[in-house]
Amino acid sequence: MEKATFGAGCFWGVEAAFRKIRGVHATAVGYSGGGLESPTYEDVCSGTTGHAEVVQVEYDPSELSYDGLLEVFWSCHDPTTPNRQGPDVGTQYRSAIFFHTPEQQAAASASKERLERSGRYRRPIVTEITPASPFYRAEEYHQRYNDKRGYVCH
Repeated sequence: MEKATFGAGCFWGVEAAFRKIRGVHATAVGYSGGGLESPTYEDVCSGTTGHAEVVQVEYDPSELSYDGLLEVFWSCHDPTTPNRQGPDVGTQYRSAIFFHTPEQQAAASASKERLERSGRYRRPIVTEITPASPFYRAEEYHQRYNDKRGYVCH
């Protein structure tokens, strides 16, 4: 199994998008990219910790490529809106790829460049591509939120 970590706005809907993909064996929502150790949801929502809401994906590369995960990532949010996805505004909702290996970094950068050249978006892609930092699992009520509540995140 390998890990991949993505920030694409509200983590509830992003987790649901990845859970549907064959080859994804586990997902967890949490926080990454900030400076506070073991942040809570309230800490992250304050906008002062620097964390993004993220989904950490465990996947089997013999069943699903990292490029396949990137396709899901690009399709489940708008990568041109800095610190915003739909009605959710703040640095915690930024578009981000947290790479775990040099191969993931290269694939993410190449994928972003292809998307920029495609002309799909009129505005520049603002997705950050940075090394994976500590992942802090979100509180249990956030895990598989859509399954528990039937909520659809925008």
